[in-house]
Amino acid sequence: MEKQEKLDEFYDEPHHFKNEVAILRTLALACGMTETYKWSFPTYMVDNKNIIAINKFKNHFGIWFFNGVFLSDSRNVLENAQEGKTMAMRHWKFSSLEAIDKKEITAYLTEAIENHKKGLEINVNRKPKTKIVIPTHLSITLENNEDIKNAFNKLTYSKKKDYAEYIATAKQEKTKLSRLEKIVPLILAGRGIHDIYRKNYL
Repeated sequence: MEKQEKLDEFYDEPHHFKNEVAILRTLALACGMTETYKWSFPTYMVDNKNIIAINKFKNHFGIWFFNGVFLSDSRNVLENAQEGKTMAMRHWKFSSLEAIDKKEITAYLTEAIENHKKGLEINVNRKPKTKIVIPTHLSITLENNEDIKNAFNKLTYSKKKDYAEYIATAKQEKTKLSRLEKIVPLILAGRGIHDIYRKNYL
């Protein structure tokens, strides 16, 4: 499905917050942001950088500010998107149409855009990737089957690591062999062990 179709589906589908998110969309576009669709939500960008995303759930709807940590938050309405884990993102939740103050929301959106233009962003110091230790059973399989080896080499670091740990953590020989047999189709398909499709294979 194309991004525009996904956007249309998000905003057109029957939902008790349909009118509310439509208003947020209008405010975002009025600020000159570019609309796209990422991570299952409408996302709004400036200079190809994510500024906000609009969301809707059962009990609330709202705005995610990707670098909301830099907002002055004069109304004290922003929440950490995931306390203890999220460094920059902040969430402004609403539960009713009456809660929408267009002037205040526009002020927050404008400040978020200005912060982006100032270059304000958190630099995350990522830990260096450790070398993946391929367990013997998996290593033998890769070395003896070129198709599996090529498919495995194309996987991301995290997917390779997950597969290696999946085999290495099996305590019994028969379990290792059983797990190895089950992951081969996933590897050949370019999928990770934690992909949504895993239940069809494992």
